[in-house]
Amino acid sequence: MTPGRPPRVLVDATSVPADRGGVGRYVDGLLGALGQQSPGRVELAVVSQRSDAERYRRMLPGAEVIPGPAAIVHRPARLAWEQTGLPLLAQQVGADVLHSPFYTCPLRVGCPVTVTVHDATFFTEPEHYDNTKRTFFRSAIKTSLRRAARVIVPSKATRDELIRLLDADPTRIDVAYHGVDHSAFHTPAEDEKARVRARLGLGDSGYVAFLGAKEPRKNVPNLIRGWARAVADWPHPPALVIAGGQGHDDDIDRAVAEVPPHLRLLRPGYLRYADLPGFLGGALVACYPSFGEGFGLPILEAMACGTPVLTTPRLSLPEVGGDAVAYTTETPERIAEDLADLLHDEDRRRTLAKAGFDRAKEFTWESSAEVHVTTWNRVAS
Repeated sequence: MTPGRPPRVLVDATSVPADRGGVGRYVDGLLGALGQQSPGRVELAVVSQRSDAERYRRMLPGAEVIPGPAAIVHRPARLAWEQTGLPLLAQQVGADVLHSPFYTCPLRVGCPVTVTVHDATFFTEPEHYDNTKRTFFRSAIKTSLRRAARVIVPSKATRDELIRLLDADPTRIDVAYHGVDHSAFHTPAEDEKARVRARLGLGDSGYVAFLGAKEPRKNVPNLIRGWARAVADWPHPPALVIAGGQGHDDDIDRAVAEVPPHLRLLRPGYLRYADLPGFLGGALVACYPSFGEGFGLPILEAMACGTPVLTTPRLSLPEVGGDAVAYTTETPERIAEDLADLLHDEDRRRTLAKAGFDRAKEFTWESSAEVHVTTWNRVAS
C-alpha cells in the first residue's frame, strides 16, 4: 500500500442471495453505511452477482462495482470462482485487502484477507444441521480462522465460542454488531399494517409473527406446538404466521398436522421487503425461540418495528435483546406458558415494545461499518 493513501478494499458480495436474507441484510447494510462515510478512510471496490451490480452502483457512487461471471449464480460455480477468479480480480483492482463476508475465503491471494464468521452454531448445535452443511461450514470456519489476517464476528458470544471451541486467537477477532436499517424497519402506520393483513387474509384476527428461515436451529416446530397450547382455549385465538424461506426442517409439517382445526396457521413464504414493517409491527408478539444465533437480526428488526419480542437467552440473543425482550426456553411447554402470559398482558407488551424500539436505536450499520474500516486499515498497515 502506498504511504498516505487509504487502503483499497475489495468486498466480495457474490454470496448475497436474491431473497436478501441474513447475509444480504448484512452486506447491504454494511455497504450502504460505507457509502455514507466521509471519503478518505478506504477506497472501495465491490464484486457482486450481475443482478446486483446496478443496485450497488446506486448505493456506492464512489466505488468501483464489478459484475461477476454469469455462472456464479450457482453456488458450486461461485465457490470454485472464489478460489481462482477472485484472487485474480483482487490483483486486477489493486486491492490492499480482500473482505469475504460469508465464512469462506480464497486459500491463495496476493493481499491480506478478512472474513466475517457469522456464528459458531455448527459446533455448538451440530444436531440442527444436516451432515453436508455441518461439514462444509465447520471446515470453512476453521480455514478462515487459520488463513485470514483478521476475523470479524457479529457478537461477543460468537467470538467467545470460537475461542472456547476452536482455540481461536482472541487478538485477531473483532466484534462488529449488526445494525438495522431504521428507514426500512420502523413503527408502521395503520395503512401499512392493514395492507399486510389484507394480503395475508387475516381480517380482524390478531396474530403472532415469526420471520426467518425454516431451519431446525430456529425451533419452528416447538413454536407451533407452544402457540397451539397457548391459544387453544381462546374464544378468538390469534393466528400464527410463519414467514420466510422454506428451509429443510421436516418436523415443521408434523407440527402443523397436530394443530387443532379451529386454530389458524399461515405460511406465506417470503414477504415483500416493503411489507416487513407492517407484518412485524402489526403482530401482537414476534416469537423467535431459537436454539442459538450468531447475532439475531430478526429480533432486532422486530424491535425496531415497535413489536414486543419473545426469544431465548441462548448465545448472542441476550446481547441484542437485553432487558427489552421477554425470554422463554426452547420447549413447547415453556413457550406455551410464556407466550400465553405475554398475550394476556397488554401493559407488558406495550412496555416491551417501547423498550425494544429504544434499544434498537443503539444498533446501527454506521457503527458496524466503523469497526470494519478500522479492521481493514489495521490489516493493510
